[in-house]
Amino acid sequence: MATLKDIALKAGVSQAAVSRCLNNDPTLVLPEETRNNILQAAEELHYVKKRKKVIAHTIAILQWYSLEQEANDPYYLMIRTGVENYCQEHQMKITRVFKNDHDYISKLKDVDGIICIGKFAKEEMNIIENMHPSLFVDMSCTDYQFSTISLDFAKATNDLMDYLVSLRHKKIGFIGGKEYLSDGTLYPDLRYSTFIHYAKEHQIDYEDYTLLSSYTREDGYTMVNTLIQKGTLPTALVCASDPIAIGALRALNEHHIKIPEDISVVGYDDIDEASYTSPSLTTVHAPAYEMGQYAGMMLKGLLETKTHLPLKVILPCTLLERESTDMNKLEQ
Repeated sequence: MATLKDIALKAGVSQAAVSRCLNNDPTLVLPEETRNNILQAAEELHYVKKRKKVIAHTIAILQWYSLEQEANDPYYLMIRTGVENYCQEHQMKITRVFKNDHDYISKLKDVDGIICIGKFAKEEMNIIENMHPSLFVDMSCTDYQFSTISLDFAKATNDLMDYLVSLRHKKIGFIGGKEYLSDGTLYPDLRYSTFIHYAKEHQIDYEDYTLLSSYTREDGYTMVNTLIQKGTLPTALVCASDPIAIGALRALNEHHIKIPEDISVVGYDDIDEASYTSPSLTTVHAPAYEMGQYAGMMLKGLLETKTHLPLKVILPCTLLERESTDMNKLEQ
């Protein structure tokens, strides 16, 4: 079988020039005659280019959410879809595992790497990290032992509050959810903590308009009904997720409270449904799908380079202004 060295001898060029020519190196500059000599030599010697061996990694997607919860919150569905599409494009096999599966840890043994979507306790993270190269998605962690991808909700919330203040809002409420880790620890929500810090620093009236429950449409609906019954509605309401905001919109519409004339409503995530609410929902676009794509790319890199240095990626979010907030419609 002919080699690059054989072609180089026949064409009267270096072996490196042959390699770069046959691999279509765009930075290689050769006279046309020399290039033709290389190609002709390769053809006469019946050179067959060796195919690079493709390493088919098998990865596990470990999901914090159940299938039912994922169906009710498209945010996590988009993350998973991003991971799966990237893996399929790069010939990576996928095993799906849920935290509520019986003995889910045993299902992670026969894979090359693990992408964990959601919130995990430190003990769980240690177990997973010690098994295979791992990446934790949608989880901010101050411990530099772990590789993580998260969203910059701190800046997004400050930008959102600046926007509401620019609309002359001074009474701004917040309704959100609580997420607990398996060890009972309350996972800190940057949206909520940043909101509280901003409100205090800018003398925003917020204390009577703040409730926490869960990240569902049902609880968004219930929390707003609670505020209405108490007679303590703000002029603007920040909802920690679009599903919460959708529930809030329903409660407000049922009580004939005009949006945005009486109250502005803002969500987070930018799920597809947010464009079709009545009115359409102003929201913070969270690049969930892209976060999943980055997760696949990062884990692939960790596996191929055998890198052990933890990586931390924080992706930006952007505010999308729609009909649920409008400066011109606010009562003076």
